[in-house]
Amino acid sequence: MENKPWLQHYPDAIPKTIEIEEKSLQQFLVETAKKYPTKVALHFNGKEMTYQEVYESALKFANYLKSIGIQKGDRVAIMLPNTPQSFISFFGVLLAGGIIVQTNPMYTEREVAYQMKDSGAKAIIALDILYPRITKVQNETDLEHIIITAIKDYLPFPKNLIYPFIQKKQYGFSVKVEHGGNIHLFTEIMKAPPLEDPILDVNFDEDLAILQYTGGTTGFPKGVMLTHKNLVANAKMCETWLYKCEEGKEVVLGALPFFHVYGMTTVLILSVLQGSKVVLIPKPEPEVLLKAIQSQKVTMFPGAPTMYIGLLNHPDLQKYDLSSIDSCISGSATLPVEVQEQFENLTGGKLVEGYGLTEASPVTHANLLWDGERIKGSIGIPWPNTLAEIRDLETDEPLPPGEVGELVVKGPQVMKGYWNRPEDTEETLRDGWLYTGDLGYMDEKGYFYIVDRKKDMIIASGFNIYPREIEEVLYEHPAVQEAVVAGIPDPYRGETVKAYIVLKEDHSVTEKEMDKFARKHLAAYKVPRLYEFRDELPKTTVGKILRRQLVEEERKKLEQQTDEKQA
Repeated sequence: MENKPWLQHYPDAIPKTIEIEEKSLQQFLVETAKKYPTKVALHFNGKEMTYQEVYESALKFANYLKSIGIQKGDRVAIMLPNTPQSFISFFGVLLAGGIIVQTNPMYTEREVAYQMKDSGAKAIIALDILYPRITKVQNETDLEHIIITAIKDYLPFPKNLIYPFIQKKQYGFSVKVEHGGNIHLFTEIMKAPPLEDPILDVNFDEDLAILQYTGGTTGFPKGVMLTHKNLVANAKMCETWLYKCEEGKEVVLGALPFFHVYGMTTVLILSVLQGSKVVLIPKPEPEVLLKAIQSQKVTMFPGAPTMYIGLLNHPDLQKYDLSSIDSCISGSATLPVEVQEQFENLTGGKLVEGYGLTEASPVTHANLLWDGERIKGSIGIPWPNTLAEIRDLETDEPLPPGEVGELVVKGPQVMKGYWNRPEDTEETLRDGWLYTGDLGYMDEKGYFYIVDRKKDMIIASGFNIYPREIEEVLYEHPAVQEAVVAGIPDPYRGETVKAYIVLKEDHSVTEKEMDKFARKHLAAYKVPRLYEFRDELPKTTVGKILRRQLVEEERKKLEQQTDEKQA
C-alpha cells in the first residue's frame, strides 16, 4: 500500500487486481452473439442489427478477405466513420487473422499515403466518397485491394434512397464504383458465405490486433502496436471500473470515433464485451447527440470535453430530456470543472475525468463514478493492475507527493512498441514503464493530476507555466465557451502566454475585462499577455484542441514580420 496509496480508495466492488483471461479480442463477439443472439447490438439512423446479425456479417467479411489472399498478420486498413460497416469490418479483419490499421476518414491524400506505406496495409475499406482520394495514392503503397461501402448501404427505407442526393449536395460530387478486379463492394461481400473456420486462437502476449497511429503532433505519426492482451486487459479494466453498468442492458452513445483508440476501447470493444446496444453517430454534432440521447434513452456516454461543452451551450438544450444518462467518462483532453458540474446537474448522471494515451490502449487512470471520493480537477487514480509514478525529469527518480515530474505508467494495457521504430520504442518504453510525456503530480492520498504536456510547458522569464492551470481559470468566466493557452515566442520573456477564446453565443467581453478577471485568480507571471477571440478553435476529430497548430501559426506570423522588416 505504501507505493500504491490509491488502493485505499477502491470501493469493495472494485478488486485491486483482476484476472485477465487469455482470449482473442474477436472471442468477445463470438461469446456475446451466442449469449445474446437476438439482442440489438447496433442502432444506426433507425436501422437496427442484432448481435447474431453482426457476427454473421463479420464472418462473411472475414471469408471474403481470405478469398482475396489476406493471411494471418496482414494489415487491413479501416477508413470509416461510426457505421455498421466499421463495426462489422473491425471484427471481420480479426476473425480472418488480420491486423487492423485504424485510419481517419478526414486524412488527406498525403496522410493516407504515409500511413498505408508505413503500415504496409494490403487492403482498405472506405466510404465511396473517399475512393478518389485512395486511388490517387494507391501506386505509392502496398494496397492490393480497395473495398468500398456507402452510408446508404445500412440506412432504412426511404433514407437509403434519399441519402445519395444529400451526399451529392454536401460534397458536390457522387462516386459510382463497380465491383470487379481489385475493387470490391461491401454489398457484394455480404452475399458471400460466412467463414467456417474463423481464427480465434492467438498468441495473447505477442500477436497484434491493432496498429493505432498517434496523432502526429510532433514529427510523423507512429504506429502503436496494440496486442490482443493490451486491448482485452483495458476493456476488462473498464468493465471493472463501471461496476454498476448492467450486462446486456446498457445503451451506449457511439459518438467517439472508432478510428480513435478511446472510442474503439470504451465504446466498440467494451460494448461487445458487455452486450450493450450502441447508438452509432458518424458525425457527432450537438443537436444529433441530443436527439439520440433522448430518443434512444442513452445510459452511458463516453465523450470528450468539447462534446459536453457543445451540448451545454446548445440553444435548445432545455427541450431535451437527458435524464437517462447514468455514467460518462471524459477523455482525450482536460475536463474543465465548470463543465463537469453543469453536466451532472443537468443529467443527474455522473461525469468524471479519466486519463489515457494511445500507447496504453488507452486508459490508465479515472475518477470513481459512484462510491468513494471524486476529486474535481484530478485525473483520478490508477486502474486495477496498473502502476503509476511521478519521475524527476533530470534524475528519473520517483518523486514524493506534491512534486511535479513526468507521469510514467506500467500495466498489461501498455503497448508492445512502435511499428518499425525500435529507437522511439526504446526511448518511450523503459523496463516496462511507459513514459507518457505528461507532467503531473500525485497528492498524499494517491490521486493524480496532470499539469501539462512536457512539450507544452511555457517557460517565461525563467518561470515554468502550465497552460492547463490558466485554462481552468478562463473557463470559470461566464462568457467563455472554450479556451486554450499556448506559449508563443517573445523577445524579452523567451515565451509569453497567449489565450485563444471562443465566447458563448450572445456574450461579449473585452481583452481588458479578461485580463482583470485572470489577475484575480493567477499570479502575475501566469496571466495571459495576449488574447485572441475566435469563432472556433482547431481540433482533432475527437475534439482535442490543437494547441501546437496555434503555436505554429504564431511562429509563421513572426517569420513573416521578420522577413518584411528585413525587406
